Amino acid sequence: MNETASLRARAEIDLAALRANVRVLRARASGAQLMAVVKSDAYGHGAERCARAALEAGATWLGTATPHEALALRAAGVGGRLLCWLWTPGGPWREAIEAGIDVSVSGMWALDEVTAAAAEAGRPARVHLKADTGLGRNGCQPADWAELVAAARAAEQAGTVRIIGLWSHFACADEPGHPSIAAQLDTFRDMVAYAEKAGAEPEVRHIANSPATLTVPESHFDLVRTGIAMYGISPSPELGTAADFGLRPVMTLAASLALVKRVPAGHGISYGHHYTTSAETTLGLVPLGYADGIPRHASGRGPVLAGGVRRTVAGRVAMDQFVVDLHGDEPAVGSDAVLFGPGDRGEPSVEDWAQAAGTIAYEIVTRISARVPRVYRDDETPPGPSAGS
Repeated sequence: MNETASLRARAEIDLAALRANVRVLRARASGAQLMAVVKSDAYGHGAERCARAALEAGATWLGTATPHEALALRAAGVGGRLLCWLWTPGGPWREAIEAGIDVSVSGMWALDEVTAAAAEAGRPARVHLKADTGLGRNGCQPADWAELVAAARAAEQAGTVRIIGLWSHFACADEPGHPSIAAQLDTFRDMVAYAEKAGAEPEVRHIANSPATLTVPESHFDLVRTGIAMYGISPSPELGTAADFGLRPVMTLAASLALVKRVPAGHGISYGHHYTTSAETTLGLVPLGYADGIPRHASGRGPVLAGGVRRTVAGRVAMDQFVVDLHGDEPAVGSDAVLFGPGDRGEPSVEDWAQAAGTIAYEIVTRISARVPRVYRDDETPPGPSAGS
């Protein structure tokens, strides 16, 4: 038995598909540079391996949420331009500056901390000033923009920062035609124009996320930030399927059936007996549960390919396992139960699981826990678990 086949479960990551997706997205970017967003361990796919693959396919930037994610990439030897944007007071500003990581600044407190860290480091910080153009999360409000820009320009003249980017984030780019899209673009253009009139000379202006990259070409500016689309998942069913955009899902989640057994009619299944067999049947035990990231909300609804047939989770998803009703079929113990993948074998999609759990596909892939080994495949690498899986 090979090493992969002996695993309880695995998330297979197709790096060749990821590279192909990056190339598709670059072609849609209207000549703008592409940032590969690898936050949250590359949406559950493995940040280091996915970052390297994205750079190989022509991404020129990487993006993370937290500075610790960015510093981990640098510690692993991953180069390239790298932006991190979710800072809290007392964060590792100096370490980021010394590692050549660009940082986002949304308010005066952050500018004060980054300029102090730059002075300690003896080198200027590379900052991206973030504008809140309507999302209402991070970013500087238009009313406070003049103060932030003036202070950043003063710090730039003093040699403690360089204003590398001006940026923002859409609220509703995944909803075609939503009026906030045009409104945010107008506000962004105005805030960029103000900063540039004040003397800022950014290398990149960026607001486009995955859905805007795919459907709002006027938002591309100098750089697009692609996250979920890079992993072959549509950012919104309203926009189209992954296949509609020429994207291929990168993750396949599978487990080895741990038990196949025959039970009589009227047999309760899993906690609470929310499922009871209607006739004598066979059951398959799938050794994945909510500790592995399988949503408990998908109890009784989650789809699984087992024995070559689409099944449904029978009863509740437990911490470490769930059951499928095989309806008399007897696939071999150890054979694959595939929860989602690209569909080559007729398996469900990530979107199928999102619908079953009443959530979005982003959450399904990012919640797959570290207890599930990532197994990397690409054109050059033979199948097998990643080091340290």
